[in-house]
Amino acid sequence: MNNYNSPSNPEFLNNYLVHIKIVKLLAARTIQEYYTDIRLFLRYVYENNHNTGKPLEEIDIHDMSVSEVKKISVSDIYNFIFYASDERQNKDRARYRKISSLRSFFKYLEKVAHIIESDPTKDLDVPVPKTSLPKFLSLNESLRLLETADTADSKRDYCIITLFLNCGMRLSELVGINIGDIDFDENRLKVLGKRSKERMVYLNAACVDALQKYLVIRKSNPKAADEPALFISNQNRRISKRRVQQIVEETLQKAQLDGKGITTHKLRHTAATLMYQYGNADVLTLKELLGHENISTTEIYTHLNNESVRQAVESNPLAKVKSDDTKDK
Repeated sequence: MNNYNSPSNPEFLNNYLVHIKIVKLLAARTIQEYYTDIRLFLRYVYENNHNTGKPLEEIDIHDMSVSEVKKISVSDIYNFIFYASDERQNKDRARYRKISSLRSFFKYLEKVAHIIESDPTKDLDVPVPKTSLPKFLSLNESLRLLETADTADSKRDYCIITLFLNCGMRLSELVGINIGDIDFDENRLKVLGKRSKERMVYLNAACVDALQKYLVIRKSNPKAADEPALFISNQNRRISKRRVQQIVEETLQKAQLDGKGITTHKLRHTAATLMYQYGNADVLTLKELLGHENISTTEIYTHLNNESVRQAVESNPLAKVKSDDTKDK
C-alpha cells in the first residue's frame, strides 16, 4: 500500500515517508511499520488536542498543523507509550518499535525538514526489550542436515542448504543470485542485500563444490537457457522464496530436525554461530560477512580487510563437506 502521497496525511508526514524511502532506502515493510506507528501517535496527539470523541482509528489528521507538532513534548510521548501498553496491550517489542519509529520521525523533523527546533525523543529513557538467543543448529545437526540433503536427485537443494550454512546469506539474497554473479576465479559471488546494497560473499571449498555440481545440471537444461537465475523451479523460472522455505522445511523434517523452530533465517544464524565458535571469527568480521545494515555498526566494520572475511568463511567447520556422487546409484 502506497501512503507516500495520501491526502489523509498531513504534508509533513508524506514528506517523511518519501524521505525514508528515497534517501534512507528503507524496506517497504519497515516503512509501513513506521507509518502505522507514527500515524497512530499523531492521531493520539490530535485527539488530546481536539477531543473528537472518535476511536483513534477513525480520526482524520490530514489538517494537523505544524504548530501542533512543535508543541509535542517528551511527556506526550511517554503518555502515548503508556496508552499503547495499557489500552492496546502492546508488549515490550511493540512499544520499543513505536519508540524507534518516533525517534526516526522527530529526527527528520528537526534535522532535515527543520520544522521543530528540538527533538523531544532525545530525552527518552526507555529500557531495551529483552532479547532471546537466536535459534541455530549445532555442528552435528548441521552435518546431519547436509547428509540428508545430499541425494543424487537434489543437487539444487543440497547447494541451497550448503550456501545457507556456509555463507549466512539471507533468503532474498539467495533467491536473487544469477549465474553471472558467480566468480569461480576468485571463489566469490555477488549478492544484493537490504536497501539494494551489493556485497561479495566468499565461497569456501564446500560451496564451490556444491555450486559446480549443481551447475552441471542447471546448464544442461535447454528450457532454462534464457533464465539468468542460478536457482530455478520446476517451471524453469527463478525459484520463489516460499519454495526455498519449503525445501528447507522438508529437509529438516527428513533429518528429524523439525520442531526446533529452524527456518532459512535460523540457518543464517547457524552459519554465523559456527564460524564464531569454531573459526575464531570476531563479531565485527561476522557483521561484515552477514551484511548487517545498521549504519552506526557499518561505519565500524566496513573498513575491515576483506581477507579476514574470506578467512572466516574458510574457517567454517562445514567448509570441507562435499557432495557424495556415489549415493543413490
